[in-house]
Amino acid sequence: MIKSKKRFLSIFSGLILALPVVAQEQEKDSVVVSDELTEEVVVDTLAMDMKGLEQMEEMAKDSVVLNDSPLTLSKDSLILRLRLQDLPEAAKYDSLWMKELYANASLSDEMFREVETLDYDKTYPTSLPTDTLKARLDRLNQKTPFNIAYNPSLENVIKSFLFRKRDLMERMLTVSQFYFPLFEQELDNYNIPLEMKYLSIVESALNPRARSRVGATGLWQFMYGTGKQYKLDVSSYVDDRSDPIKSTAAACQFLSKLYDIYGDWDLALAAYNSGPGNVNKAIRRSGGQKNYWQLRRYLPRETAGYVPAFLATMYLFEYADEHGLRGEKIERAYFETDTLHVKSFITFDQISELTGVSKEELKVLNPSYKLDVIPFIEGKNHTLRLPKYAVGSFVHNEEAIYAHIKKELESKESPLAQMAKEAEDNRIRYKVRSGDFLGKIAERYGVGVSQLKQWNGLRSNNLRIGQRLTIFPRKMPSAAVVSTKTSSSAKSFPPGTKTHTVRSGDSLWTISKKYPGISVENLRQWNGISGKNLKPGTKLKLCECSS
Repeated sequence: MIKSKKRFLSIFSGLILALPVVAQEQEKDSVVVSDELTEEVVVDTLAMDMKGLEQMEEMAKDSVVLNDSPLTLSKDSLILRLRLQDLPEAAKYDSLWMKELYANASLSDEMFREVETLDYDKTYPTSLPTDTLKARLDRLNQKTPFNIAYNPSLENVIKSFLFRKRDLMERMLTVSQFYFPLFEQELDNYNIPLEMKYLSIVESALNPRARSRVGATGLWQFMYGTGKQYKLDVSSYVDDRSDPIKSTAAACQFLSKLYDIYGDWDLALAAYNSGPGNVNKAIRRSGGQKNYWQLRRYLPRETAGYVPAFLATMYLFEYADEHGLRGEKIERAYFETDTLHVKSFITFDQISELTGVSKEELKVLNPSYKLDVIPFIEGKNHTLRLPKYAVGSFVHNEEAIYAHIKKELESKESPLAQMAKEAEDNRIRYKVRSGDFLGKIAERYGVGVSQLKQWNGLRSNNLRIGQRLTIFPRKMPSAAVVSTKTSSSAKSFPPGTKTHTVRSGDSLWTISKKYPGISVENLRQWNGISGKNLKPGTKLKLCECSS
């Protein structure tokens, strides 16, 4: 036990100023730092964010009891991390703001549904007079290259957003402060109207890991093929469609190309959403019309609601004050971060351990890394984005950091890099079957539900029959679980388990009729059956029980 404030501060001061010879130096003051630092000391030590002696004394008032609990942070890691934190005048991490960004992930699904199900004919009770709206839309039309003209459908969409999606719009006002400066710079580089930044709200609700039901991914919702066309790398480790800078540059290139084709930003927007082919068919079906509002009824339903949703979002952002829409003020925009090229395989856990930047913040700043791992591949650059205050410290201690990571990897029986390589080699694509649910699939392959959701960009637990899932399995299911083409007659069941041995001519339907209260779906679910063929000799469980 540390019995006094004086001794606690002595240990803390020794750690802060320590070099690798810390133990030898501290022997002069009769203070010994053991190789097995205990969790309480580390937690209390790391909690002191160099705020001065008064806070240290306040934290040291109560005795700290040492115990034998194992420590996940080694002494070397602790000393290296403290040296990192001792260098800069660190800008404090705004945990509430990062929590806002992290929680924003679920809003993309809400926006997807909203655009797909817009009702242009339904009116909503708001205090916005039609004449006022007409005047404001006219002013917007004068200052933007979009064709913004009043029509009753657009009025209903705007009032719908105001009445039903007010909270969503205010959340977007908050999160936009993080991304919009980045978007505006890139849009300006390509001579694209700056108002195009509002497209990312309609596309993804500013969620870089957003994934649509058809597989479009990222802030700007690129499909796999289109992403590849614009040099967005997609691999087991990395999905550049989720990288804010790379995907924004690709979106600008794509939009510029579409504008070159149509010479109209409204049609470029429609083609961005549904593809040029659908826009061209709509032009033919309309008899050659090229005004979006005249083409709208010939476009796919989602695209028909796409441009009105974009214009409604633009209106609400431009007139947010007039409608009392308020976002939270933020402390840091995207440009308050910086990048560096990694020179070794490194995990988010290691980065967090050494820099003090939380894993949640690392995920927000580095959304393109699918497995929370930054790979190192010769000839390829992979970047790590950190708050600016942490970048300088990382670069200044780069040699020590990589030496530490190398030592940590070499000390493991199965280095993390090898584990990740094995996971990549074992990746499978799973097709969702009737009766499947996330928990069942996760158990079958020895992974967590949260991992399944992360690998596939899922924001809810809902699955569709036929949906494809990417899985990095820790175990492979037995053939009897996946299909009944192989015999499970040798499979053991707990004593007393009711079973049925398949005979020639049996089917799930005939078996279900032999046992009152048991349906075909029960048999499928209890035995992991996806097909219709049953092999004679296979044993089927007749209860929802573990095998």
